[in-house]
Amino acid sequence: MGATLRVVTMPAPRTHARIAARTLELTTFRNYPQLRLDLDGRCCVVTGPNGAGKTNLLEALSLLVPGRGLRRAALRDLPQAGAGGFTVFARFATPDGERAVGTSLAAGAERREVHVDGMAIPTSSRLAEITAAVWLTPAMDRLFVEGTASRRRFLDRLVHAGDPTHARQLARYEHLIRERSKLLRGGHQDGDWLTSLERQAAEAGTAIAAARLEVTTELNRRLAARATPFPVARLHVRGEVEERLRHQAAIDVEDWLSHGLAGCRDDDRLTGGARIGPHRSDLEVHDVELASPAGRLSTGRQKALLVGLVLAESHLGRDRSGRWPLLLLDEVGAHLDRRRRSELVHEILATGAQAWLTGTEPDGFEPLEGHAQFLTVDQAKVMFDDR
Repeated sequence: MGATLRVVTMPAPRTHARIAARTLELTTFRNYPQLRLDLDGRCCVVTGPNGAGKTNLLEALSLLVPGRGLRRAALRDLPQAGAGGFTVFARFATPDGERAVGTSLAAGAERREVHVDGMAIPTSSRLAEITAAVWLTPAMDRLFVEGTASRRRFLDRLVHAGDPTHARQLARYEHLIRERSKLLRGGHQDGDWLTSLERQAAEAGTAIAAARLEVTTELNRRLAARATPFPVARLHVRGEVEERLRHQAAIDVEDWLSHGLAGCRDDDRLTGGARIGPHRSDLEVHDVELASPAGRLSTGRQKALLVGLVLAESHLGRDRSGRWPLLLLDEVGAHLDRRRRSELVHEILATGAQAWLTGTEPDGFEPLEGHAQFLTVDQAKVMFDDR
């Protein structure tokens, strides 16, 4: 990760409630045939060569919060080669006491199961009541210059940090749009049923857009007011549903979207999906200081802007839920210079959150000594490095 960091004064960690992994167990997950880590609740620095399995540890944790995990991987890619399924299990220290959370895929199954304290739950979105995490991965380094889908997913993660019900609303909307598409492709003539699906999709879609506007407005206010060494971003949601909500009542937008979906049935029957709706929206990000769209910034500036956004996401999650989420920061030092890496360590320790940071070498993580457990990964074996 480059030059050693030197921080003269480290802040005393805050004492806000937080979520912290105390045990992590993997069985035939990715490259790990069997693994158990007993942790003390501090931050974790995970180092080792490329391909050793560092990111796999973070991915395992990310599967224990709502959503598809930090890689959004297909289920068939998660079991170790030759294994039919996998298990991920962790015990978390939470403000409500210790909670046991696990997820598994049985051989031949099409869906993974999720358990909390030994009891099966119907959907991972229910995990929002127990766990939370924000993350930054190398794949996100091109967030501001790639297509809209990745920015929209990032936007909805930001929203979820402030509104844990958002994931359920997204899942409901996507299900309704899929059901509508099936009916259209099958030449279904039941207009009343299509109208009902479109009305429900319009209600869910309008709620999604409203939540995006509410959270981005709140984040913009916080970003402008919060003292931070990282570049300050300004967020804008560009989309027809969101734009109408800026000037119209939600009930009127629901009516417009419902009628709009009905009006584009013929086109949608041919193309699939839906021509209008919040699934077409995009997140625009500007650097306030440089008055520039994020996509035009240098690679290092983009990364610093992204780090600032992820930190703001964690602050929003803490303020809304009363607990710090896990911070999963994969190869976070890439494209950050020595000063920026030092500032990041300072910010992490100031929160008191449990952060998991990965890198190929321990150089650059020295300021975390005494504040973190150091783990070395090599060929799916994890060793603790006493520091």
